[in-house]
Amino acid sequence: MNSFSYVSAPDLDTALRTIANTEDVKFLAGGTNLVDLMREGIERPGTVVDITRLPLTGIEELPDGGIRVGALVSNSRLAADPVIRTRYPVLARAILLGASAQLRNMATVGGNLLQRTRCLYFYDDVAACNKRTPGSGCDAIGGFSRSSAVLGASEHCIATHPSDMAVALAMLDAVIEVQSLHGTRQIPIAEFHRVPGDTPQIETVLAADELITAVTLPPVPVAANSHYRKVRDRASYAFALVSVAAALAVEGGVVAEVRIALGGVGTKPWRAVEAERVLLGGPATEEAFARAAEAELAAAVGGPQNAFKIELARRTIVATLRQLMVEGNPA
Repeated sequence: MNSFSYVSAPDLDTALRTIANTEDVKFLAGGTNLVDLMREGIERPGTVVDITRLPLTGIEELPDGGIRVGALVSNSRLAADPVIRTRYPVLARAILLGASAQLRNMATVGGNLLQRTRCLYFYDDVAACNKRTPGSGCDAIGGFSRSSAVLGASEHCIATHPSDMAVALAMLDAVIEVQSLHGTRQIPIAEFHRVPGDTPQIETVLAADELITAVTLPPVPVAANSHYRKVRDRASYAFALVSVAAALAVEGGVVAEVRIALGGVGTKPWRAVEAERVLLGGPATEEAFARAAEAELAAAVGGPQNAFKIELARRTIVATLRQLMVEGNPA
């Protein structure tokens, strides 16, 4: 690990001024991803700003029925919050399936959104990785790619986004609040993460001098009937091969509202807008669920090792919607 300067920010202004006036800075919250990357020599900040003392730990109900979650709220606390469990069960379940209990106790909402890929080649400093060293190439293409993305990939990067929580937030249309010395701005989560294109090292639209301060969940009544299904190699702590966050409302056998987002298959948390379009206003049947899944995955591209994800994603979408159909319409 390289040497670095350490700053413990006593307030938000100090944190923002430090990152605005210092080169090569990283914020430290739970440290569950950053510390690993620093230990491996992948992240080498000159200065680390500890923000754990900042007052960003609230979970507040909003007048419109939404929820504002501070960026330093731990994953464990968010998943256990009774309002989250009641109004947004998909989010609580996604978090609980996302990591070990020890990691959830340390990891924060803001840090989870910013965690970097777990691609094997990204962590191997002798491998070519455009995300780690722009222009060096991508050894995952043509290499071991079983966990790689089938949606949103490019010739420069095929790494999947690792977060479970962010998939649920994408389904819920969460809004990310960020702040700098220039003020505050609100970023819809659909616009926050970037697909790799030809600049895979740029993973979000967050500016270098900005800090995530909160995430707002809008009121989403359909989320009361929501679920997160995660398919992985083992039942214990593991990243998703495919995951589905979905919510469904059916009236008179017709899909009145539907939301779907995918994890494990995309280079960012993947909102399944085409599947939603196919389903909305149509019959709530297994055949319709299958058509919607097929439409969403029509653009998927797999290689010899990860093409199985396409069929697995189709089946997982259908299974999740089938479960919601039964649970939301009890006999």
